[in-house]
Amino acid sequence: MKVLVSLACLLLAACSSVPPTNVHQPMTVRPEVRQLAPAANGAIYQAAAARPLFEDRRARFVGDTITVRITENTSASKKASNKLDRSNSQKAAITAFAGMPVSGLSGLDMAATSSTNFNGKGEAANNAVFTGNLTVTVIDVLPNGNLLVSGEKQIAIGAEQEFIRISGVVNPSFVDFSNTVDSAKIADARIEYKSSGQVADGQVMGWLARFFLSVLPF
Repeated sequence: MKVLVSLACLLLAACSSVPPTNVHQPMTVRPEVRQLAPAANGAIYQAAAARPLFEDRRARFVGDTITVRITENTSASKKASNKLDRSNSQKAAITAFAGMPVSGLSGLDMAATSSTNFNGKGEAANNAVFTGNLTVTVIDVLPNGNLLVSGEKQIAIGAEQEFIRISGVVNPSFVDFSNTVDSAKIADARIEYKSSGQVADGQVMGWLARFFLSVLPF
């Protein structure tokens, strides 16, 4: 019975429609409770206010949000070429066997040649472009003031679902006046774009085929 229950749990986990993630968790948190401003006393400046009156709205507390401008454009290429040529030639001749019983071998020539050629070429290229915008949440404030952010966006179109996830460390000085930061300025950035559904499943090899592919030696 326990074996059947375990097998059922594994099957349910395998049928989960949400792709696994490697970004920092949680995706969002509740804001920290801060001291409330006292009742208005008629003055413009309130010293105990959560934010000063003339302060901008850039994120700096847990629970605040930041818009990430995804501008990833990576390109890499590698090319290698090897060439090896080697040749060898040997020649020997028997001129004379004066006074020896094997004089019949006089004038025998021997020659040997060998040649080795090798040509090898390799080339690899990779190009990826990813653009878009995603608003993330500050899930932690590090001791030096940097912000640990994480966020997710889910888009469902019919039976297909798309997931965009981002996490990383943001230096508050890189956040502009509109509370936006470029993805290239996020440290330890983890950006994921995954999908689930019939189209995504059709691009994945079945588990039985993967099993035989990993165990068969040919």
